[in-house]
Amino acid sequence: MKGKKKEGEARIETVATNRKARHDYEVISTHEAGLILEGPEVKSLRRKQAVINQGFARFDGDALWLYGVQISPYAYNSLTEIDQTRTRKLLMKSAELRKLRNSVQNKGFSLIPLELYFRNGWAKLTIGVCRGRKTHDKHEQIKKRDIDREIRRDFKEKFKG
Repeated sequence: MKGKKKEGEARIETVATNRKARHDYEVISTHEAGLILEGPEVKSLRRKQAVINQGFARFDGDALWLYGVQISPYAYNSLTEIDQTRTRKLLMKSAELRKLRNSVQNKGFSLIPLELYFRNGWAKLTIGVCRGRKTHDKHEQIKKRDIDREIRRDFKEKFKG
């Protein structure tokens, strides 16, 4: 049945992914965080009207904040106007926040949003602890991916017939 789910299985609905992040950055680790959102923002996310490509997270005091993520305004909003790119607080356990703060203090590491989704009805964000790639690293990554693709294709053809 469509509406039913198995016991212990999370229902995940992806809203937006940052595909460019995996090309521009080397992802060291990933973490899941909740978001504090206004009502119309949740409705916009359900319509998949979000862009996370320009986003990043930063610590301000003890809290982790999300910057640069654009959630388009909900068309039928009767409440006050909400800024599309406002900063949003991320919700995580304090022990995990301490680990993130320690990993980001190293030079060259950033917190980049990788995926925005709903898990069992709650808006969640996957954040990656990332290190920027140089241009030659990007070229090497593309070459490696192409070689792996060729090897898989040759292997598949060899054992197909």
